[in-house]
Amino acid sequence: MARTIASQKEKKTRRNSVNDNLTFWDHLEELRGSIIRSVIATVICGIIVFLFKDTLFSIILAPQGNTFVTYRILERLANVFGVEQVEVLSPLTVRLINTGLAQQFLIHVKTSLGVGLLLSSPYILYLVCRFISPALYKHERRYAWQLIGWGYIMFLMGILLGYFLIFPLTFRFLGSYQISNIVENTVTIESYIDTLIMMSLSMGVIFEIPILCWIMGKMGIISAQMMKHYRRHVIVFLLILAAIITPTSDVFTLLLVSMPMWLLYEASIHIVKRVNKDTER
Repeated sequence: MARTIASQKEKKTRRNSVNDNLTFWDHLEELRGSIIRSVIATVICGIIVFLFKDTLFSIILAPQGNTFVTYRILERLANVFGVEQVEVLSPLTVRLINTGLAQQFLIHVKTSLGVGLLLSSPYILYLVCRFISPALYKHERRYAWQLIGWGYIMFLMGILLGYFLIFPLTFRFLGSYQISNIVENTVTIESYIDTLIMMSLSMGVIFEIPILCWIMGKMGIISAQMMKHYRRHVIVFLLILAAIITPTSDVFTLLLVSMPMWLLYEASIHIVKRVNKDTER
């Protein structure tokens, strides 16, 4: 047993010494290998997704239907709280159209690669961590793994919120908005998917706020007391942001969209508070 532990320590020491002896071009070659492996993983996942076309687009196009799970849940919530009329829950029929000869095929390829990148992202993050870890101290590696891991989880949560809540409500409002009854709403499939991707990625970035606050708290840029002091200003800003994202006229939808962002801010306050306590120690 002792020989095994000694052997493992020797291998680790040998590996660290090898990393220390690598030249700039060796590191560049290792980076190139990581990039190539990431591209290959993305392409393979994209090809697999491409083969399941019906399943892929049944998920992507689901928010435009009246039976989408979010609408059913919101309708039940509205009934529970006694809200008689919610604008975004009214029946809606928006026709999706294609305007280019090769557009549907190109959208299929682009969407498959995008989803393939999302599926291969854990492996890509592993390659990134493996590449940068030799340059970090032991405690720095621990923080790096935690930072990347939680950042990835929060990003996925933001994407899910964008898909299940933000985009459906926005689509139903804009899809039903008319400047005149003689103007029919028809949406191109390209516009639909581009808006879905943009909103989902935006929410993914917004959900990185606790991670950003943790970093800024570690650097001493912000404190929990300062965040509490500006809480009212942030709430007003979040309400304005929610009104821009889903410009509906009912308060129910406005609060529904702004609530997750407010909870993120409150969670960030507690995170920074813990960071400040650890720093004081």
